[in-house]
Amino acid sequence: MWYRYETHMHSCEGSACGKSSAADMVRAYHAAGYAGGVLTDHFVSGNSAIPRKLSWEARMQRYYEAFLSAKPVADELGFDLLFGMEHNYGHWKEVLIYGVGIAFWKANPEIDRLPLVEFGRRVHAAGGLISHAHPYRFRSYMAAFYEPDLSVCDAVEVFNYSDPPEANAKSAALADRLGLLRTSGADAHWDDYAGIGRAGLAFPHRVRTGEEFVAALRAGESRLIVDGEVS
Repeated sequence: MWYRYETHMHSCEGSACGKSSAADMVRAYHAAGYAGGVLTDHFVSGNSAIPRKLSWEARMQRYYEAFLSAKPVADELGFDLLFGMEHNYGHWKEVLIYGVGIAFWKANPEIDRLPLVEFGRRVHAAGGLISHAHPYRFRSYMAAFYEPDLSVCDAVEVFNYSDPPEANAKSAALADRLGLLRTSGADAHWDDYAGIGRAGLAFPHRVRTGEEFVAALRAGESRLIVDGEVS
């Protein structure tokens, strides 16, 4: 039996581009048969919904409140909701952060302004894992394409439901070439998105915390979910 987990989803509370609440995202994924998922709202340097005028600690707390707003629903449904983040390190390039909690973000004010190498060093020192999101995405709002920086990445998102097959194929080849772990995500921003149920990671057991999620991924226990199938 495989337990399915989304690795890349947003909420309207934390992401400016999110259209559904974190609680409604949990309900949608549970209805799709998922055991859990990671809420990866856009961090402060990205498309964040958190007001920039707030203090650093208040901004981080708002991210956590988005997560907490969905916890009662997740607990009632038996859904393993995990806390993550999506960080824009420049030129529309983003990394997904797993396995570090709100205490880490509160303890690292202005971490978004650090060079990626130092950002990654701090995440790794805290036990976190970094996967490069959609490395070959190119959209009309991007002025130019920039090559992804994999210097701090443990993994590559080799399947993003929101990207075309050719971009995903290049991402998979990149992961193979560098010998990195592989992740899959829907990049869902609303609760009736077609990608819900079509991407993510499958594990042979429940992963109930961010630490368990990272440990299982590092141990090679996960399988990719690609177009709804466990591969």
